[in-house]
Amino acid sequence: MSVYISVKLQQQIRNRFRNCCAYCLTSEFLNVTTFEFEHITPRSAGGATIFENLCLACPSCNRYKAVRQTAVEPLTQKEVTLFHPQCQSWTEHFAWSDDATEIIGLTSIGRATIIALKMNRPQLIRVRRMWVKMGEHPPRFE
Repeated sequence: MSVYISVKLQQQIRNRFRNCCAYCLTSEFLNVTTFEFEHITPRSAGGATIFENLCLACPSCNRYKAVRQTAVEPLTQKEVTLFHPQCQSWTEHFAWSDDATEIIGLTSIGRATIIALKMNRPQLIRVRRMWVKMGEHPPRFE
């Protein structure tokens, strides 16, 4: 069931995330699908439809995240919270590989989020390689 998000709030979210997925940083401009407004803390877990609990997500990240709030960190095998794009800095938890095709987890949260959301699927790495050649990736935020 969808929930109403005002046009004004949608624009605030788009501006906050610069029309990129808050998780994998894919630009909506490079995609053929419309990005989605995602509840970071799911509504089913009491998450509100407010700016602080919403982000822009590509359909893939949104589907893989679903109602998850935690995932197993691959190094320690312990359950940790997923990356919270409104409260945490992407660059504290993630970095780009030297060729900018893979997302590297810098923290347990980053590593768990990458695995849970399948942010380095072979298809994504392949398309990122093309975007790099086009000069469209990684996103540059000044």
